[in-house]
Amino acid sequence: MGFTEFVVMIATIMSLNPLAMDMMLPALPNIGSAFHIDVANHLQMVLSAFLIGFGVGQFVIGPLSDSFGRRPVLLGGMIVYCVASLLAIAAPSFETLLLARALEGLGTSATRVIATSVVRDCYAGRRMASVVSLAMMVFIAVPVVAPSFGQAVMLLTQWRGIFVVLMLYGMLALLWTSLRLPETLPASERKAFTINEVLDAFRRTVTNRQTLGYALAAGGVMGSLFGYVFSAQQIFTGVYKLGHYFPLAFAAIAAAIAVSGFLNARLVGRLGMRVISHGALVGALAVAAITFLAARFQVLPFQILPLPLFMVLSALMMFAFGLTFANFTALAMEPQGDNAGTASSLYGSVTTLVGIGAGTIIGQAFDGTLVPFATGFLLGALAALALVIVTEKGRLFQPHHRPIA
Repeated sequence: MGFTEFVVMIATIMSLNPLAMDMMLPALPNIGSAFHIDVANHLQMVLSAFLIGFGVGQFVIGPLSDSFGRRPVLLGGMIVYCVASLLAIAAPSFETLLLARALEGLGTSATRVIATSVVRDCYAGRRMASVVSLAMMVFIAVPVVAPSFGQAVMLLTQWRGIFVVLMLYGMLALLWTSLRLPETLPASERKAFTINEVLDAFRRTVTNRQTLGYALAAGGVMGSLFGYVFSAQQIFTGVYKLGHYFPLAFAAIAAAIAVSGFLNARLVGRLGMRVISHGALVGALAVAAITFLAARFQVLPFQILPLPLFMVLSALMMFAFGLTFANFTALAMEPQGDNAGTASSLYGSVTTLVGIGAGTIIGQAFDGTLVPFATGFLLGALAALALVIVTEKGRLFQPHHRPIA
């Protein structure tokens, strides 16, 4: 397959996850009405259950793919995703819906882990970072349109129609992958699926300073992003009273991540992963500090941050995080060429579970103001920067590779 088709396919596979996550946002009030959920914060469980399945599933997906190959595990995960979407369509209770969401997350854990493993199987260094950025640009563009797409589906049908769309998308991705994606892990490089082999692979991953350090730092970034996703519907509809215009505001902010992915793919070959990601993280911390001060101490002469200013600050943080996350992924995976599946599995689990924990705390702390959201962004950026400083032994902005011609 050509390079363009490869990048688009990887992005399509990875997009199963954010599409299933963000299309649900406009439907949360309707789901609450359907199942008589009176506490708005409880509806965030529709998102949390999905992410828990996603995070837990990644622990086993990597070792399985290192032993049995990328294709069978990937296709199996996509089948689970499609079956779970069917279960959600027919869910008679809120508990059944949460089970279906957890299974959807479990299915997409295969798509995320193995997509990253396939990229690492084929590329390394700055070239890998460039491929990851191009895939992430498409991958992150999905949240830009997903809420609006979900809102459009809601105009035509009820909230269960969203799961019909998710199932159809999953089936198309499954068909394309089964026909076109080759096996990228030769049989000669596979490992026995035994307790000792799996534990040894995990040990080699967690004892690598660069892999573990950047995985934890990416978790701090992910926590801020999840906090934003969990709180977005309540902020835009509750604080700013946007109603049905919420998806447009969400899309405008999320677009900044897609733009940063495009820029990173163009610049990372010349500047390097560390220079770009470290600079972006420092910038994110500065913007988060401004947002926190404005929200907490009313530094500005407004009772609440004006919507345009809030959107600009949020977009700047998303832009910085977009430059950060793709490079952190490449940096974490770089030393794991002979252990890509397990390393990708552990990396995904760490970033997702840390992100879920932090994002859930931020989302559940929502009190009708911007303070919990702004505090979460600031703490996430601070934690990520501290972890990077420790990982790099205090030496930031130091390129480790020659520029790509």
